[in-house]
Amino acid sequence: MTHRGIRVAALALGLGVAGTAMAQDGYPRQGDVNVFVDGGIGGYTGDLGGLTATGPTWGVTLNLQPFKMLGFEVGYDGSKNDVTDDRFRASEAPAFIRHGASSLVKLSPPMERIRPFVGGGLGVSYVYARGAQAGGPYESDLMEEIPLAAGVEFNTGALTAGIRGTYRILVDDGFADAAVPGDASGGLLDASLTVGGRF
Repeated sequence: MTHRGIRVAALALGLGVAGTAMAQDGYPRQGDVNVFVDGGIGGYTGDLGGLTATGPTWGVTLNLQPFKMLGFEVGYDGSKNDVTDDRFRASEAPAFIRHGASSLVKLSPPMERIRPFVGGGLGVSYVYARGAQAGGPYESDLMEEIPLAAGVEFNTGALTAGIRGTYRILVDDGFADAAVPGDASGGLLDASLTVGGRF
């Protein structure tokens, strides 16, 4: 066998070994459907952050992976943040309770077991101002959001888990406008753990 033939055979053998290793690693599973729940902590930023405390977050998400590097998510997410403003007086503990729905487009490298990602999308939320009184500085409100997310997912067999951070740009939020001069500015930042199954 010539030197050139030996080099070609070695290259083919190397590619074959790499391909086998990738297959054993599940690299990567196009067409996955993931369902997971998440829980974490989050808080408002800007003017809204000065009026509220950090609180729990929760949610459930359906993730579709039609392409190796491109995925889509739709889900429900919620949060509860106590109000720290002394002007807010009520018979029950004052808080902002948020229920939202969002969709996200995700980009990730063609990796399977450990998959970092970034994403952006659109959402809508209803913030319930629990304990708000008529004429007070707070009121319930429906608003649009632009969620921006980044994180890492860990996949093995039928299980998936991960950690992610999400920053939501709040659009047309008016639930605290009367509490500060002008419009109350800010977003919503949270960090959460996810766990679920793959199909």
